[in-house]
Amino acid sequence: MSIWARIGEFVARISASAAGGVADLVEAVRTVFEGDPELRRRVAFSVAMIALSAKMAKADGIVTQDEIRAFQDIFSMPQEERRNVERLYRLAMADTAGFEVYAGQLAGLCGSGQPDCRMLEDILEGLFHIAKADGLIHEKELRFLRRIAEIFAISDRHFEAILARHVLGEKDPWAILGVSRDASFDEVRRNYLRLVSDHHPDRMIARGVPEEFLALANDRMAALNTAYETIERGRVAA
Repeated sequence: MSIWARIGEFVARISASAAGGVADLVEAVRTVFEGDPELRRRVAFSVAMIALSAKMAKADGIVTQDEIRAFQDIFSMPQEERRNVERLYRLAMADTAGFEVYAGQLAGLCGSGQPDCRMLEDILEGLFHIAKADGLIHEKELRFLRRIAEIFAISDRHFEAILARHVLGEKDPWAILGVSRDASFDEVRRNYLRLVSDHHPDRMIARGVPEEFLALANDRMAALNTAYETIERGRVAA
């Protein structure tokens, strides 16, 4: 059974309850998959991405066609499974619970409990991908993303590095790699190699990112490579 069909089962269960909401879905994922941590991480990641995407759209108040396409880019799935994602998205949009409640529950379900958890960074990265799709990260979206990062225990410095990868227009390669401008090239290279290793698709799968979401890795790896090459070219030119 696909991960989308699993999500569909839970959405149907929650939708049948008058008091049901995504919070109930999160708790169901926690208990039903208690004996299968790997599958639980995969389902939890998917629920987090869908529910928080819906909450971000609600916070911003505007959903553009570009954002819908970006959402579909991340959620690579068979056409016949799309309705399960759409049902969960609509459920999260309609739920009266605030996004901070969701984020806290999902952090506990997806994360390791440690600061700068890579899986929670993957979720935040996906939200950035959607937010910038219309050519601008709006002020409300940025406030939303910063608050999500706080709840996910993602440090300010780490958040700024993620933001630097997604800022539109000219990008700061030093910020993207998380190093200061006076860092040695050896330090730049070490940090670059560490980031590439952390965000390799095999590592992402190991920490619970479903294969359907690995399109997230493409933008991230491209940004890291471009930043490193920019700094390297500057060093050679000097």
